Amino acid sequence: MGVDQDHLTSSRIMVTVGGNRVDEETVRLACRMAKARSGKLYAVHIIEVNRALPLSAPVEEAVRHGEEVLDAVEQLASEAELAVETEMVQARDTGPAIVGEAEEWGAELIVMGLPYKRRFGEFNLGRTVPYVLKNANCRVLLYREKLS
Repeated sequence: MGVDQDHLTSSRIMVTVGGNRVDEETVRLACRMAKARSGKLYAVHIIEVNRALPLSAPVEEAVRHGEEVLDAVEQLASEAELAVETEMVQARDTGPAIVGEAEEWGAELIVMGLPYKRRFGEFNLGRTVPYVLKNANCRVLLYREKLS
């Protein structure tokens, strides 16, 4: 059975960026997919706020880092001649924030970069990816970085 190419590209694509090495390749992929369908691209960076702090706590260093990450997304989208809407969100947990942003924006596809992480010597997806895969009401595409 062949893969239906129509479902691999959507017109409302949300890409998540966390400031990881895999972000650039992930954003380039999302740009190519959005451009192929004359779609819209929305990039989201989530700042996880420690539960000991108020959700609206000023986390200046994290905000500065997030602005750099989103500036890089805007540069990559510009190189691809594609408009991008960016958003930085402060939340308690990244997974629910991603799912909420996707629903609010009406995303048809979430593109997530996945750094290759090990925990206790084994490959580990972390908490965010399984949450998004389980709870997103749209398609989710994972792009795992190559092994170094």
